Amino acid sequence: MKTYRPTTPSRRGMTRPDFSMITKKKPEKGLLAALHKTGARNKGKISVRHRGGGAKRMYRIIEFGDLGTAEKEGEVTAKVLAIEYDPNRSGRIALLEHGDGKKAYIIAPQGLEVGSEIVFSEKAGTQPGNRMKLKNIPTGTFVYNIELTPGNGGKLARSAGASSKVLATEGKYTTVSLPSGEVRKILCECTATIGAVSNPQHGYEVIGKAGRMRHKGRRPHVRGSAMNPVDHPHGGGEGRTGIGLKYPKTPWGKIAYGVRTRKKKKYSNKLILKRRK
Repeated sequence: MKTYRPTTPSRRGMTRPDFSMITKKKPEKGLLAALHKTGARNKGKISVRHRGGGAKRMYRIIEFGDLGTAEKEGEVTAKVLAIEYDPNRSGRIALLEHGDGKKAYIIAPQGLEVGSEIVFSEKAGTQPGNRMKLKNIPTGTFVYNIELTPGNGGKLARSAGASSKVLATEGKYTTVSLPSGEVRKILCECTATIGAVSNPQHGYEVIGKAGRMRHKGRRPHVRGSAMNPVDHPHGGGEGRTGIGLKYPKTPWGKIAYGVRTRKKKKYSNKLILKRRK
């Protein structure tokens, strides 16, 4: 983590990850796409509050792990050209070059270095960054970027520092412990990447000032207890008062925290062995 001297009130206590891992500043032009902002509006109406503005960004096209060619060719090897910063995610990304000269981005694992080789195959080794099917990954191995449907690309454990643990493989399912604490079965034909996502210190970042959140596209958030009764269930009262309710509520009267929103008849309930806390 990079720390700062308290030259201004906002600098006091401010921390952020250093960029010592970054080896290339400008992204690969052929792997960029436009990222259009909506201002959190749908047909002109605000659908999500407190969002809008922010620095303009380009989207980096990430290869989330469809083995595709690897299944046809048996094995695909790629060389790591650079580790880059991605403004659209908390982890770092790695620029790869395949044997045929084709380049691609992947989510970089911890400990990945420029010049190392990554293997995409059904039975790759347990080197960080290698991608293979869950049925061939040894028990106890930490993985990330896990597929839920074969061929659809990784969906689980993709944020900074995240990793899941392979517990067992039985029949057509592999049991995996997810970062949330949930234990569930995943089809063993799905693929996953060995290791843990890079930039694990992301959670210790102290923003420092409101302006940095505006750069990220977050607008000011007004507390419900500072509003009038007509505007929020927490509003009203003389001076500073508590919310006066059994549960915190949203502006529309629904319970804000602690209520379960998962559908009781969801198809994947049978695959979940232990719910997250």
